[in-house]
Formats: sequence, C-alpha cells, structure tokens
Amino acid sequence: MVFHMKTTLNIADTVMERLREEAARRGTTMSALVESGLRVVLADDRARDVEASSSGPLPSWNSGGQLVDIADREVLYRVMEGE
Repeated sequence: MVFHMKTTLNIADTVMERLREEAARRGTTMSALVESGLRVVLADDRARDVEASSSGPLPSWNSGGQLVDIADREVLYRVMEGE
C-alpha cells in the first residue's frame, strides 16, 4: 500500500514557472516531477553518507608535540616573530 502526504512548500515564482513548463514538456504532473527530483537528491545524500562511512578512519600522525605553550602569549609572540 502506498501512502501520499499532502504538504505545502514555498517555491520561488521563477522555479515554479520552470517546474510547470518542465512537467508539461515531459507530460507529467508537477508533483511527480518534484517527487522524482527529491528522490534523486536524497539518493545522492545517502550514497555520500555510505561513501564517507566506508572510507575508513582519517589518517593520524605524531607531530612531535607542541613547541610552545600557546596560553603564554609573550612566548608565543616571540616564537612567531622568529626571536
């Protein structure tokens, strides 16, 4: 069984006009065209989520630690100025 939900969306007039024209050109309804577009966007997002989660952990390395306590502004500024 398929359920459909009726909803209200705020769509810019220019986009709505293009939607109306494209639906007529394709011989379909505006609702069907919007739903089809949303399915594509949502599928792309899901594919990106799967790709991101399957790419493994981010690389890490030992940088050797900090060379100066950044809370000590005086020392930090001296090091930044190359003294």
